[in-house]
Amino acid sequence: MSKNNPGRFFEDYSVGQTIRHAVPRTVAEGERALYHALYPARHAIYSSDEFAISCGLDGSPMDDLLAFHTVFGKTVPDISLNAIANLGYAEGRWHRPVWPGDTLRSESTVIGLKQNSNGRSGVVWVRTRGLNQVDEVVLDYVRWVMVRKRDPDAPAPEAVVPDLAAVVDPADLVVPEDLNFRGYDLQLAGEPHIWGDYEIGEKIDHVDGITVEEAEHMLATRLWQNTAKVHFDATQRPDGRRLIYGGHVISLARTLSFNGLANAQMIVALNAGAHANPCFAGDTVRAWSEVLDKASTTAPGVGAIRLRLVATTGDSGAFALRDADGKYLPEVLLDLDIWALMPT
Repeated sequence: MSKNNPGRFFEDYSVGQTIRHAVPRTVAEGERALYHALYPARHAIYSSDEFAISCGLDGSPMDDLLAFHTVFGKTVPDISLNAIANLGYAEGRWHRPVWPGDTLRSESTVIGLKQNSNGRSGVVWVRTRGLNQVDEVVLDYVRWVMVRKRDPDAPAPEAVVPDLAAVVDPADLVVPEDLNFRGYDLQLAGEPHIWGDYEIGEKIDHVDGITVEEAEHMLATRLWQNTAKVHFDATQRPDGRRLIYGGHVISLARTLSFNGLANAQMIVALNAGAHANPCFAGDTVRAWSEVLDKASTTAPGVGAIRLRLVATTGDSGAFALRDADGKYLPEVLLDLDIWALMPT
């Protein structure tokens, strides 16, 4: 009897199946320091206890994407170890902050299956929940993955494609309890631009670039315990190149967005997302954003802003996304649709 884990293949999934992922992880200040060293993140609420306390919180929580990467990483051995590609995200929400000392675990439910026409792979949709040590949901999201079949001759399951919302309704956004931006210090936050200064349709060039290093990517992939073979094993691709973990690109783009969106403090929803093209070590990542929508919240001084965040290896000031046929341009790495909280 084999003792190793080859990972799940497409025919190992069934709609309604729930998978409890190993291994729970306690996050601490060390993770914050590594996260800020890798990217480097500098939104004020996630950088300063005193700033976070001035905004009504008990202290500085862990970065929103740090929590996402931790929860996501738990799912990889069961969901995407044999993945060909991570295709998209939807209906993601952050339900409560993650604090230093919290222990996170993940569980996923299969909500859709569809075999590809080539018969050698299929798409698996899962809804993943990240839970803390008292079983409170800290975030959840849907993602879909193209997964290899173990046996191309295995019969195709009945196709079930979930009906997913195009955007999280602003009324369903969860604002952290006691968050209050009435005493918000714009100077310490880094920019004077607040919610009312942004117009729907406005595009922002984040100007700066970050060249991806192999060592940093490998550190990040290990940090989040993401064991997908294409990120670790250079023999998995004919060109001998390791694919940069998509979450690494997400965090790079979020960090770059500070220049122009320093006051978009907390991500609270992930409406949609696509890893449009692969990223490799040596690529220089730049970013731009488009304001898609704005909404009020019931929290004092807190507004919500919906942003398209695009990572590209091209000219971020060109705001280029798709070609005349509607396909992503080859330089586009990431197209992410999020809601974030900002002072009004």
